[in-house]
Amino acid sequence: MSRQSSTDSPPEAGRHRQKQRTRRLLLDTARALLKSGRQPTVTDVADAADVSRRTAYRYFPTQEKLLAEAALEGLRPMMDNALALSPAGDNQEDLEARVDALVGNMMKLAFENEPLLRTMIQQTVMEKATADVPRRGTRRVDWIEAAIAPLKSQLSKAHFGRLVSALAVCTGMEAILVLRDIRGLSPAQTIQVSRWMARALVREAMGTEKPKADES
Repeated sequence: MSRQSSTDSPPEAGRHRQKQRTRRLLLDTARALLKSGRQPTVTDVADAADVSRRTAYRYFPTQEKLLAEAALEGLRPMMDNALALSPAGDNQEDLEARVDALVGNMMKLAFENEPLLRTMIQQTVMEKATADVPRRGTRRVDWIEAAIAPLKSQLSKAHFGRLVSALAVCTGMEAILVLRDIRGLSPAQTIQVSRWMARALVREAMGTEKPKADES
């Protein structure tokens, strides 16, 4: 039996990508139906996407969650454009500016879509977790990984992943829940603190973590 090469993706990674593709197909189909003036049910979307209804309900147990996620998926072009306009260098100053722009735009969009995001979080928290189906989309992680992509050559895989995880905590609706609901900050203060946290994380990663073998 041949051994899997070190460059091959593990089976788990392939399955995860396939699940994300199925999820994205359902969301894209829902968005298309919404643009046509319909308020599609999960069944409508499953049929239009040629995905089994049982599978569709595993990803989106309720119409509310499906429609909220579909609407939020429409934010991708705006964030992609914002990233394209940000500094492209791999030095600390450019990376800080790039992450600062990313977080500022993400938080602005989060406030503009706060009711939808709160609905999505409520639906996600209340639904029963299943190990084989992603509960949330990858928008935030996709944008963060794109913003700090130049750091891939400077940090180990483990440290790069840790930075992505840390940045994911300091932006988005979850940051609003903590900084607004618990700390009582204004929207402007919330965005300011989120941007400060993100810049500090980039400085820490670039200033203290040197290229080295990946941690096990």
